[in-house]
Amino acid sequence: MSARTVTATPRVTVLAGFSAPATDAVARSLLVTDPALLLVRHDISRLREGLVRRTVRTSRAVLEDELVHLVHGCAACTLREDVLPTLVRLAATRPQSDIVLVLPPAVEPEALAAACTQCAVDGVPVTDAVRFDSYVTVVEGSAFLADLTATDDLRHRDLHAAEEDHRCVADVLARQIEYADTLVVWGRPDPTGVAETVLHRLAPWASQVRVGDTAAVDCAGLAERLRRTGRHDPAKPGVLARALEGRPIGVDEPAGEHGVTALVFRARRPFHPQRLHDALDGLTGDTLRGRGQLWLATRPDLAVAWESAGGGIGLGSLGPWLAAQPPAAWNDAGVLRRLTADLDWDPYYGDRRTVLAFIGLALDGPDLTRRLTGCLLTDAELAGGEAAWAGISDPFADFFPVDSEEVRP
Repeated sequence: MSARTVTATPRVTVLAGFSAPATDAVARSLLVTDPALLLVRHDISRLREGLVRRTVRTSRAVLEDELVHLVHGCAACTLREDVLPTLVRLAATRPQSDIVLVLPPAVEPEALAAACTQCAVDGVPVTDAVRFDSYVTVVEGSAFLADLTATDDLRHRDLHAAEEDHRCVADVLARQIEYADTLVVWGRPDPTGVAETVLHRLAPWASQVRVGDTAAVDCAGLAERLRRTGRHDPAKPGVLARALEGRPIGVDEPAGEHGVTALVFRARRPFHPQRLHDALDGLTGDTLRGRGQLWLATRPDLAVAWESAGGGIGLGSLGPWLAAQPPAAWNDAGVLRRLTADLDWDPYYGDRRTVLAFIGLALDGPDLTRRLTGCLLTDAELAGGEAAWAGISDPFADFFPVDSEEVRP
């Protein structure tokens, strides 16, 4: 009987975090626990010049320290042109070594996950070479709430990845937290309990680990909780698209804990775009974070993504509702999305619906619900049908893409 060769598939633990010192501290703590573990890091501080510094090291030695020239200086290009090829190359040359990939502070982990599904290296899918074991976001406890409530953008902190990068600090931080399957809170705990509660509301699906609040760090214990957990589900969509698959996007906590309240708003009739637009200041000003999907009367075929943080709001496209597509196209949707649509199908409007989650400090849930409800079409407006809705004034007409190539995954 001939022996069968078993090829190892390295596991990748992705570390994201807006606080570089806290993220680096966690990375170093993991590195010392395993001599074979590889730490991969990309410094994009000169990305706008088209330069990225890549380092690969173990606990004992620096294996690579190279300045990489990119044709296009952007974060997405860095992921496609160097981060993913580096992971595949290391998997081939050091198949017995797991990898800790440290993302730059302004890079969102969902962007990496999207790149993995869209890109191949030498014609081979990245996920055939490595297994993404978990996505870990490190949060610095002392700065978390200040950053989440900040109204400045990355440019104000010289963290923007490109000249056209206008993302807000609060947006980036919220997305890093929400995509994580594990949160590491670094530093001394907030004595009020507010920060920890907000984190639970932002990512109720994530395991939470506290470390760095004492002089010594239990590196072995931390590694046990962060590495080889198998928590990452590659089929999991981004948080804004979760409701399309019937997955939770938030929790209802009207009473709140430590003054942190949360609300999930659901509706089976569309928003009147003008009334919704007029209400935006109040909706974003009273909440720390809003996210989810909505249905606009003037865009009956399109599921619209909503996210708000730092006093700003973003609208995007989640693609067409299933009800707006021919039956043959349903096969392109995931199984969970089709099942969710079947279970909650409306005879008139199909799977069209609004699901929005909000988090705030001392947020008045009943008042917010009344304001959102007041933005929906009235019975008389609803009776007019889509032909009448098309004539409604729409301030959002240019807010989000409708081109199929720009639709969110």
